[in-house]
Amino acid sequence: MAKTPNQPDTREWGFTPAAECLNGRLAMLGFAFAIVIEMLSGEGVLHFLNLV
Repeated sequence: MAKTPNQPDTREWGFTPAAECLNGRLAMLGFAFAIVIEMLSGEGVLHFLNLV
């Protein structure tokens, strides 16, 4: 879709507040999943994934 001269570009890239909010939420989910994996398996995430 072509951008017309009076239509601003609404896409933002980089460190925007929305991107940082999404990044924080994904980090919280990852940390929560790591705790759940550790509780259920009795070993750390790296051992659970056979990386150590």
